[in-house]
Amino acid sequence: MKIESLPRIHLATLPTPLDELPRLSEALGARVWMKRDDLTGFALGGNKARKLEFLLADAIQQGADVVVTGGGPQSNHARMTAAAARKVGMGATLVFFGNPPREVNGNLLLDELLGAEILYTRTDDKRETDRVIERVCGELQARGRKPYVIPRGGSTVLGCCAYILAVGELLEQLRAQAVTPDWIFITTGSCGTHAGILAGLKYFGARIPVYGITVSRPIAEGKPRINLLVQETAEFLQTALSLEPDDVILDDAYLGAGYGIITPEARTAIQLVARSEGIFLDPVYTGKTMAGLMDLVRRGVVVRGATILFWHTGGAPGIFGHPDDFKVASHHPLREA
Repeated sequence: MKIESLPRIHLATLPTPLDELPRLSEALGARVWMKRDDLTGFALGGNKARKLEFLLADAIQQGADVVVTGGGPQSNHARMTAAAARKVGMGATLVFFGNPPREVNGNLLLDELLGAEILYTRTDDKRETDRVIERVCGELQARGRKPYVIPRGGSTVLGCCAYILAVGELLEQLRAQAVTPDWIFITTGSCGTHAGILAGLKYFGARIPVYGITVSRPIAEGKPRINLLVQETAEFLQTALSLEPDDVILDDAYLGAGYGIITPEARTAIQLVARSEGIFLDPVYTGKTMAGLMDLVRRGVVVRGATILFWHTGGAPGIFGHPDDFKVASHHPLREA
């Protein structure tokens, strides 16, 4: 199976930029480049646009008329999935773990603007999300609908294929700018983007270590998921993408109190990137990854002066879902004339 022959719809504005960040580099003591998948364009951007190009094309081929997916109430994936479904004329049903929040803002506000059907599991057990999705699909089918399920985060073989192509795009940009990264830093959540990048490096024969900062699951759960996704993608494409044990690098030291709960270090990282480069990270994903990178450079785990490729997966709307995390403690009064 050739990736180029897979059904695909146009959503993302590609290629996304590869930008050097000189002021942030000076502050960190490492040369930082950023792959700007926050600028994929569609539905306010983010890494999911690449995956949804393949997933929605598959939904169309299967004759679906409604897309069902899940996540947290501020899920970037849910926002982009709902938007993609609307673009191709389908309905969207979103299943969120937990209870409805007191305020509707950020990604959740955009979900409502898109007219998505929104359901809550009323429990913090994320596994219940998948059970409710299964039940909802049964109910939709009983009403004569044709649901298409996209797992949380779009972490499927097709999602991995999208990021194999993204790696090809990146490698061309690195060659054009004569950049050789010592590391690729990536946020690891549902594991699909991390797995796709690893598969892409194998597919194109490139050797760059990928350091994943996990924001939702422990190492013991993340590593097997990544290995399985790469294995399934290799089987789907009928090509060799075998990983060595040391290829999957995961770090769960920056998770803090849990998924979706900002850490002081992430807040500092978000402010630093905004004030040095005018780029917005988000409190759930990339903020924690940048906090991890900063700490690893400070402690010498990543040597000072190293060349870092930071893959920005988007998520800026999530900032507006966590306004209390960024309120300024004091305000300066207007000067008297």
